Amino acid sequence: MKATFVRHGQSTGNAGLPTPDLVEMPLTALGASQARAVACSWQRAPTHLVSSPFLRARQTAEPTCVRFPGVPLAIWPIHEFTYLCPANWANTTRAQRRPTVEAYWQRGDPAYVDGEGAESFSQVLRRAEAALARLAALPDGAEVFLFSHGQFMQAVRQTVALAGERDEDKMAQFWPFEQHSPVLNCQKLVLSHARGLWRVAAEEPPAAPELPVAIDTPTVRGERGHAGARLARK
Repeated sequence: MKATFVRHGQSTGNAGLPTPDLVEMPLTALGASQARAVACSWQRAPTHLVSSPFLRARQTAEPTCVRFPGVPLAIWPIHEFTYLCPANWANTTRAQRRPTVEAYWQRGDPAYVDGEGAESFSQVLRRAEAALARLAALPDGAEVFLFSHGQFMQAVRQTVALAGERDEDKMAQFWPFEQHSPVLNCQKLVLSHARGLWRVAAEEPPAAPELPVAIDTPTVRGERGHAGARLARK
């Protein structure tokens, strides 16, 4: 079977605006355009359509649902990894949260939970594992399009590429890799499953241009390929 994860289009939070609600954060006009481009990019119809419950993922899925009206949309718990307590950071921007984000990753404790509404790194890994197990239970010929989020997709990638490694080791690698090789808005992660094994089949670029949402210097761009190669070799 084949599973294609798609990160949502540009959200208001990605665009640098304050974020009052992580769940109901909408797409920007650019994000809506990216979602339409994704819908036009599919080469064949899926057997299943899946979305995160978060609004920005559901909005990204909408044009694809319109294109394939005979395929119902299922909601799975493939939402974004929320590791900071949402109540402490309502109506803040990415830049304002950055020092606390870095402190979280420097702590390096996969069991740490920041507060109500947050989850631990180990918990997001278990969600990624559960999503892959649910996909693996589908018929061999299934083709699934899943509309999700960047850091959850990185957790899925780690689950496949670093199978068998401890949560502590995965956490130590996660943030450096995320900084060098973030999943861009509407980027695709294509996985295949056969004979009980998952593998990364392809990583497709976004279907439409996007505004930068992460560190994007010439040095970092040059390092992205090296970081991807290191993870691929694991």
